[in-house]
Amino acid sequence: MPIEQRRGAVYLAMLASFMVAVDGTIVNLALAELSLSMEATRAELQWVLNAYTLAFAAMMLGAGAITDIFGAKRVFVTGMAVFTLASVACAMAETMTLLNLFRAVQGLGAALVLPSALTLATVSAPDERTRNRFVGLWAAAGGIGVVAGPPLGGLLVSIADWRAVFAVNVLVGIPAIVWSLRSMPAVPRRDRRLDIPGMVAATMMIGGLVFVLIEAPVQGWNAPSVLIAAILAVVGGVGFVVVERSVRDPLLPVRVYSDGRFGGTAVQGALFNFAFYGLFFSLGLMLQQGRGLDPLTSGLLFLPLTGLIAVGNLSSASLTRRFGHRGVLGAGQTLLIASLLATAWASGAASLWPLALALVPVGFASGLLVTTMATRSISTVEPALHGAATAAFNGSRQVGAAIGIAAFGPLLGVGAGLQDGFVLGVLVGSAAIGLCLLITALSGRDREAVIVLRDERRGGGPRISEEPA
Repeated sequence: MPIEQRRGAVYLAMLASFMVAVDGTIVNLALAELSLSMEATRAELQWVLNAYTLAFAAMMLGAGAITDIFGAKRVFVTGMAVFTLASVACAMAETMTLLNLFRAVQGLGAALVLPSALTLATVSAPDERTRNRFVGLWAAAGGIGVVAGPPLGGLLVSIADWRAVFAVNVLVGIPAIVWSLRSMPAVPRRDRRLDIPGMVAATMMIGGLVFVLIEAPVQGWNAPSVLIAAILAVVGGVGFVVVERSVRDPLLPVRVYSDGRFGGTAVQGALFNFAFYGLFFSLGLMLQQGRGLDPLTSGLLFLPLTGLIAVGNLSSASLTRRFGHRGVLGAGQTLLIASLLATAWASGAASLWPLALALVPVGFASGLLVTTMATRSISTVEPALHGAATAAFNGSRQVGAAIGIAAFGPLLGVGAGLQDGFVLGVLVGSAAIGLCLLITALSGRDREAVIVLRDERRGGGPRISEEPA
């Protein structure tokens, strides 16, 4: 592939990662405004985030197969078009029902965009080291999107209203579509079938579970809709296991999970997103509804958290080469637990600076962990399974995010109780990261390729050896 096309593919993948990440965080600063202008309930506010996340997770499981069957370029353009049009529809929605419906469509588009963009970038990498660097750049762009989301959302809500946070996606979506149509290379397709029964079963399982977690505290655990959702979740879970064992091209091939490190990393991704997105959801509401801050000030207070995410993303590759995936995961998880506990303590201070200071290491540790988990999940499978592994890992993360938002909502409380509820939620998130640390401690040692620098005296090429990390 010509170097111009290779660079273009990487830049476009970074742009897509940025756009999807912005949409995942920018909405948090519009929730308080939505609760006033649309008279939205807490459950409806949770669905603004989870309608997107659920559709994202359900489609993500099949996105690898869809990309293989129809081609990465075609899937990317289609997904970007769906995402952009759904953003326009969200901005024009007049009811919470319509808004949440269009948010789900947005999630479908994002699920098609993210893995196809990463495929366009990684397929152009000439070697494993370059591939890991491209993944790091892709993750860093997402980290920058996370950084930009809250302050941008606060600014847009302050100068306009909540609709502006959706309309802004058009400014990125249309140029990305034009760029990809004009200059993106085509990626060869692979011969496989789309596992539609598996996708349906996964959607039933994930959607039913999250519906129960969001609606049960509101409607009651004995409500008919809650009971039906619980039954669908169980039936979907059992059906998914049965289907995946019987179809020719399952969404999650057995070979993906043949290395226990992948399964452990996927679980860690879900637990991490549970804590991280639960924190994002509760922090925005606590600052605005609990402490009475305006949207712009609240958005700026996210900067200590989000500002260090990209730094952590970019630090991951060099630290992993030196200490291995397992070492970096253990250190990052330990730092994240300590900083979350500090955040819980600092949130009760009269001044805001202790909270802002405590959020700084949360951001760095989060950025470090996301990239390290992503590269480890890919490194455990052969290149032919990178698409399936990426979809499975990101799907598990989205499920964790949906459950985190659903769980943190009831914990958060109302009015003056927001402060105590926020502390409780952060402590629950710390426990989830503690489980991640336990998984890391119990996982086997990595066998990773360690690049040895060129021996200038001999004039030889770089040597690659297999050493435990």
